[in-house]
Amino acid sequence: MERTLNTDCVREIRPRGIREEPVIVDFERHDPPLSPPEVRSEASRCLGTISCEACDVCRLMCPDLAITRDRITGAIVIDLDFCKGCGICAFVCPKGAIEMVQEQAA
Repeated sequence: MERTLNTDCVREIRPRGIREEPVIVDFERHDPPLSPPEVRSEASRCLGTISCEACDVCRLMCPDLAITRDRITGAIVIDLDFCKGCGICAFVCPKGAIEMVQEQAA
């Protein structure tokens, strides 16, 4: 029962609406399978399949300000001389375009 106040500010109890028809849940496929070109088209919409689009999330989250935008091309540039390798940029990149790779000793 739901308790509400009417216009006279008197509490009254009203019954809740109850669904008459039952909800039927099944696990059958109700859409036709996709063709290979349709599969590629749908997969291209996924964030993980597209490279960097310079959304600036990595640049904004970098604690060392080691990530900048090239003024001419607009591309994201990582200055490895200032980067301490914390990995925040790789963690927050929605496209997965930044990968942390351990340097090999010379």
